Amino acid sequence: MTPRILLADDHVIVRQGFRALLEREGLEVVAEAADGYEAVRLASDLRPEVAILDFAMPLLNGLDAAKQIRLRSPGTRMILLTVHTEDHYVLEALQAGVHGYVVKTQAASDLVQAIRSIGGQAIYLSPTISRAVVEAYFEKAAPPGDVLSSRERQVLQLVAEGKTTKEIAAVLGISVKTADSHRSRIMRKLNIHETAGLVRFAIRRGLINP
Repeated sequence: MTPRILLADDHVIVRQGFRALLEREGLEVVAEAADGYEAVRLASDLRPEVAILDFAMPLLNGLDAAKQIRLRSPGTRMILLTVHTEDHYVLEALQAGVHGYVVKTQAASDLVQAIRSIGGQAIYLSPTISRAVVEAYFEKAAPPGDVLSSRERQVLQLVAEGKTTKEIAAVLGISVKTADSHRSRIMRKLNIHETAGLVRFAIRRGLINP
């Protein structure tokens, strides 16, 4: 059976390119999303067999979107598209429930292969990814330096995108006081005391594009 695919990337031209690539291979793209929250909603509604998620999406990054999709549509196999090849990114993605990790520079050649490879319990990694990270995953090693919770990472991303505390509260469906508390806790954990520093950290972590 041909898998139904959800494609999530905030750049329209990128989505169009991937859609064309997949459809040339006889694969079916049933929906497209421009941000992480839309991807989660569509996955919950449509229950696609495969969700392709860009890492750096607005409002909710691909990694945290994958965690939510895993809970809401457990039958959906997920592929993360990213520019990051460092082991700790891959390890964190695998532990979030991602089944395929495709480096964007190799996506044209790797993406179709990844979709065909992730049936059952198979995991697909772009060839440039260290195989040692898979061993670390199966040994349940923790990603180094991951001091923020998923919710704190969401708040950090929204701060770095220029959202006010009130806007963050509205996006996440929490009170302004809770949003402000998250922001303060993030600053304490990271030992960063100004917004510019949080933005730089978010860029280094790949949560937003510079």
